[in-house]
Amino acid sequence: MASGGGASAKTDIYQEKYKKVKTILVSQPKPERSPYYDLEEKWGLKIDWRQFIHVEPVIEKEFRKNRIRPDEFSSIIFTSKNAIEHFFRLCEEMRIKMPQETKYFCLTPTIANYLQKFIVYRKRKVFVGKRKVEDLNNYFMKHKEKETFLLPCSNLGAKNVVAYLEKNQINYTDIMMYRTVASDLSDLSDVTYDVLIFFSPLGIESLYENFPTFKQNDTRFAVFGKSTLKAVEERGLYPNIVAPTPETPSMSMALEAYLQKTQ
Repeated sequence: MASGGGASAKTDIYQEKYKKVKTILVSQPKPERSPYYDLEEKWGLKIDWRQFIHVEPVIEKEFRKNRIRPDEFSSIIFTSKNAIEHFFRLCEEMRIKMPQETKYFCLTPTIANYLQKFIVYRKRKVFVGKRKVEDLNNYFMKHKEKETFLLPCSNLGAKNVVAYLEKNQINYTDIMMYRTVASDLSDLSDVTYDVLIFFSPLGIESLYENFPTFKQNDTRFAVFGKSTLKAVEERGLYPNIVAPTPETPSMSMALEAYLQKTQ
């Protein structure tokens, strides 16, 4: 990806940060609906969407080398929709039918709702947290002595969940069923955007995996979340737009507040 023109020192970027914005790249797939579409029309912007990371499956042949069968575990812990999809994909490829007695522990209601695509809820035991693994503590404590837990995850693991399970001496096995990898962005090598929007540290890693010599120069970085902000700063980049904040809880709101200052 081409770097924006101008000075590259942090102080110079700070002085340039309210320069007019015309083009924006969002490091996510293009959604059907988005507040960005309203911003695009209101401010006369050109907003492009591009997935900087994507998920690849662990194939059945590779998975079998682990000598693990999902149906040998009495409880499954799901941390994401991807974990659900690839768990049941591998079950199907291995011709495994999960017993009705299997218990499912879902970190959030969204994950639990997605699980309904793969099982009949009324015939299963599903435990649902609000946002994090600790929300399920009562259920884990009730079942930990009798259950064996399987934690499907990606190559990135599930550090917070693993830390909780270790701390509480819960009998679990974590197993990689899919990978999160950098997407090929080589077609953007000669393209310059005024603003790049990132929502995860993985997006920053993908940027540098594709363009190792990338320099920020006049390009402004919009970052969502503390971990993304940390990844940007560790690369020596300047975060021009940061969300969430009390004033701008969403990235679209933070972006509009910034646009107002560029006029």
